Amino acid sequence: MKKVEAIIRPERLDIVKNALSDAGYVGMTVSEVKGRGIQGGIVERYRGREYIVDLLPKIKIEMAVNDEDVEKVIDIICENAKTGEFGDGKIFVIPIEEVVRVRTGERGNDAI
Repeated sequence: MKKVEAIIRPERLDIVKNALSDAGYVGMTVSEVKGRGIQGGIVERYRGREYIVDLLPKIKIEMAVNDEDVEKVIDIICENAKTGEFGDGKIFVIPIEEVVRVRTGERGNDAI
């Protein structure tokens, strides 16, 4: 099993979530986060003054998936989160040692 963490633009969340659901991947945790990458940040103007915003709002999607589904999930996220501009995000794949469903005590793939 792997944990797929995707950092994407907030405006792409519904598109990515619907595409994952349509493919049968409905279990996910979504968090509002802030961060920056290569783009560094943006300069905004308010009442004639410039402000540097160096931590931009992003969405983090976390999913536990079977090893054989990782590439498909990555492809779906990339296909639907991509705008072609800096700040489209990143995807991290992390090994999971164990998963336990709290309600039933099921473990492993059965708990996903």
